[in-house]
This record gives sequence, structure tokens and C-alpha cells, in this order.
Amino acid sequence: MAEETKCCERGNRKSRVGQVVSDVQNKTIVVQVITRIPHKRYKKVVKVRKTYYVHDEENQAKTGDVVRIAETRPLSKLKRWRLVEIVSRPE
Repeated sequence: MAEETKCCERGNRKSRVGQVVSDVQNKTIVVQVITRIPHKRYKKVVKVRKTYYVHDEENQAKTGDVVRIAETRPLSKLKRWRLVEIVSRPE
């Protein structure tokens, strides 16, 4: 809860929900976010996949977890997102 209020105080920052596809690196996870958008010409709904490098300070997220991430300042060459919460874990 404290991180969510802190996030709201900072202004309008983007938030995404996705699935962790890699947790091999130290303090970093790779999250895949799938969005559904209509094709510009044919109007068919297509899935668009995008991967984000996310800062995970306590190494608490594991592969397969569904997580919420938020935009933050640049932390490294590729990391511009941080872990807000783990929404669900696989059974």
C-alpha cells in the first residue's frame, strides 16, 4: 500500500500488468505485457507483446508470476520500470 500511495504522489506515471518471463538476473526481472489492439486497416483485434526490464529490489518475483509495474527514472541502460506488487502466483 505504501508504494501505491507513493506512486500516486509522484504524478502521472504509467502502470502495466504483465507476466514475469525471466528472473535470472540479480534485482532485475523481465516482464512481458500483452495488449490487445485493433489492426489499423483490417480492424481485427491482434495481440501485441512487449517486454520490459523491471527493477526488483528484494528478488521476490519469480517466473510465471503476474505483476504490476510502474514507470520510474532510468536505473540502468534498459531498466525504466520498477515492481509495484505481485498480483498472483502460479499454482
